[in-house]
Amino acid sequence: MRFDQHTVALLVRPADAPELPLDAADRLRDAHLAHQAGLVEQGLVLAAGPFLAGDDERLRGFVVLSIGPDEARELFHNDPAVRAGLLAVRVMSWMVPESNVRFESVPMPVSMLEAASGD
Repeated sequence: MRFDQHTVALLVRPADAPELPLDAADRLRDAHLAHQAGLVEQGLVLAAGPFLAGDDERLRGFVVLSIGPDEARELFHNDPAVRAGLLAVRVMSWMVPESNVRFESVPMPVSMLEAASGD
């Protein structure tokens, strides 16, 4: 059996994440989404999204990338939310049977306002 290999990044809220005023946290979330959308536009992100109502509230998001783990680590260390300590990134390789998972090209929101609009 043949396998496809993808890089996966888990975005995790660290136990020591700083408490920020709401407006500062909102600006960082928007900067994080803009960073993510830029990676999608470059063809580096295949799929991404937040986790909702999970068993572990620290797990915040999941990203599948078209690049190797080392490059993914470097890209996410430039994410504004990671730099600010609101998120940490855990990177690994993920193997699935060949052609088992397909990714469609869809636009990513660049801000919380755009994400909330549903368009």
